Amino acid sequence: MSSFVMFSLAYCVSTMVIQPGRPSPVLVQTQPCPAPLQWEGRTVEYDHSTGRNSRAAVSYDAQNKRIRVLEEKRGHVPCKKYFEYIYLFNSGVLFQIEQVTKKCAKLNLTDVWDPYDIPLNSTFEDQYFIGGPGDMIEVQEWSDRKPARKNENWVGVYTLKDCYPVQETYTKNSSVTTSTRFFDLELGIGDPGVFNPPSTCLSATPELMFSEC
Repeated sequence: MSSFVMFSLAYCVSTMVIQPGRPSPVLVQTQPCPAPLQWEGRTVEYDHSTGRNSRAAVSYDAQNKRIRVLEEKRGHVPCKKYFEYIYLFNSGVLFQIEQVTKKCAKLNLTDVWDPYDIPLNSTFEDQYFIGGPGDMIEVQEWSDRKPARKNENWVGVYTLKDCYPVQETYTKNSSVTTSTRFFDLELGIGDPGVFNPPSTCLSATPELMFSEC
C-alpha cells in the first residue's frame, strides 16, 4: 500500500489509452488477479509513525498460513539485536529467535491470517507502468476504498503479469501505518525447514524480546 513515483498516464476503466514509446494499449483488467501462494524474497517495511525502515528476507506460505521473517543486518549499531520471526497462524503461535544467541520467545499469535493478495471485493484504482523505456513493469493498484468511506485502510500494488506484490500500505489505526515494498521474489519455498523453530525454543520464554539495549 502506498506511495510510488508513477511513470505513466493512468488507464481509465474499460478504455484503451495509447502511450507513445510503450507497449500496445490493452483493455484494463478490473478483476483482482490471484497472487502466488508460496514465494521467497525480500521486503522493506516503513513505519510512518517512527520513520524507520526494516529490511528482511521473507518466506511466505499461504497454503499452510505461515510466514518466516529474517531481519537483515544493516551497518553496525551497538547493542542492537536482530531477530528471526516464525508466524504459525494455524497453531496461533509466534516464535521470536535472537539471531546470535538463538534465545527464543514463544508468544500467542492473536492476529488473524491476512494474506498478501488482492481481496475479491477490492476497488480498482489504477493501472500504470513502473520504470522507463526498456525496463517497464505494468502494475495495478487496488484498495479497500468504499463509496461511503473517504479514506482507504489498505492499498496494494501488484504486477499485472504474474500478480506479485510490489507494495502494500496498511493503516491499522490513526497512529499505525506501514508501507511494505517487495522485491527479488521467487516462486516456491527453497527449504520448508525454515518454518521449524530451533531446539532452543523447547525452553522458550513467554515474553517478547526487544531489539534495543
